[in-house]
Amino acid sequence: MTGLRIGVVGGSIAGCAMAIAAGRAGAEVTVHERSDGALQERGFGIVMPPPLHRELVTGGYLGADMPTVPVADRVWLTRAPGGRSSRELARQRSPVAACNWGLLWRALHGRVGKGVYRRGLPVESVGRSSSGRALIRTGGGEREYDIVVGADGHRSVTRALVAPDVRPVPAGYLAWRGTIPLDVLRDHPGPLELLRTAWVTLGFPGGHAVFYLIPGPVPGSRLLAHVVYGSAPRSAGAREPVPVEYVRDLAEEHFPAEWADIVARGEHGTRALHPVADFVTPRVAEPPFLLAGDAASVTRPHTASGAVKALQDALCLERALRAGVPMAEALRRYADERTAEGTRLVELGRRLGRALVERTPDWPTMGPAEVEAWSRASLNGDRSYLYGDVHRT
Repeated sequence: MTGLRIGVVGGSIAGCAMAIAAGRAGAEVTVHERSDGALQERGFGIVMPPPLHRELVTGGYLGADMPTVPVADRVWLTRAPGGRSSRELARQRSPVAACNWGLLWRALHGRVGKGVYRRGLPVESVGRSSSGRALIRTGGGEREYDIVVGADGHRSVTRALVAPDVRPVPAGYLAWRGTIPLDVLRDHPGPLELLRTAWVTLGFPGGHAVFYLIPGPVPGSRLLAHVVYGSAPRSAGAREPVPVEYVRDLAEEHFPAEWADIVARGEHGTRALHPVADFVTPRVAEPPFLLAGDAASVTRPHTASGAVKALQDALCLERALRAGVPMAEALRRYADERTAEGTRLVELGRRLGRALVERTPDWPTMGPAEVEAWSRASLNGDRSYLYGDVHRT
């Protein structure tokens, strides 16, 4: 693919990863990022399967020095009936490599290459030139490419060309994300000790919460990342913002005391409250255009596959471009693999959403055997790196 010109719309995690993939396959790459500033301040937590992390390091997408917080187990908790203490339900062998979104972006961005990443010129439209090649228009003019990669998120201008009828499907509930500096939680030794070796899922009626440690912005530091899933308050209108206090009240009502206090802390470094939605694109490539990351499909966060899927998209693109086949065939192979995976993940996310939010089990009555059976039923024969074997303690 030497001499192939590829334009990438969007310079977030998906865009940087796709640029690295195209460059490794021998293409000339330009990334168009609308933001003037760096993106590393976003700072939310993400996780990935350790084998994928190793593959990215071995493949040259990430340096071995990019910090992660690896843990081996998933611990299921709930609030004990009639009190404010926590009750452990089960432990699953579910290894993850926890990352800081901003640090992951910085690591990928550092490997894109000088002169490739163009900031501050939003892409106004994507189309075809008179010669049939792909065309990107920005405020600075037009450029032709052999391939345009849409890595510009769920509002993708590239997807509007490839699949104009695709729209997000609301799940009907919310996700509240936050990160807290670890040094302000010294008065919570129990949760902190648990989180040094495990990530935690806390079930409550009508939702659940996830807690885990991620690297902080200062080398060697740690943040506590968490996300709470639950329905919006009945009093809120369709267009009304949900107050942050609602999530604090939810935690106070349903969480064990120490975990509720973590959610209520005022020292959050980052936080966001947003509705959960998903969509899948019928076909993620139509030569000379292809979609990656959230531009191609968005799955509910229960699958922990947003960044993971984007990184796997990039690995697939590199394989397809290196296969020694014509460009159209390379894009067909990419579309076959990544369309199927996006569809699978969206369906899995919906099943997990029903099990974890819409039709939650009676958590306090569960133990290891019940959690194992519930996990198998929720997956319904599918696979997820987040669900391993339950073991007794």
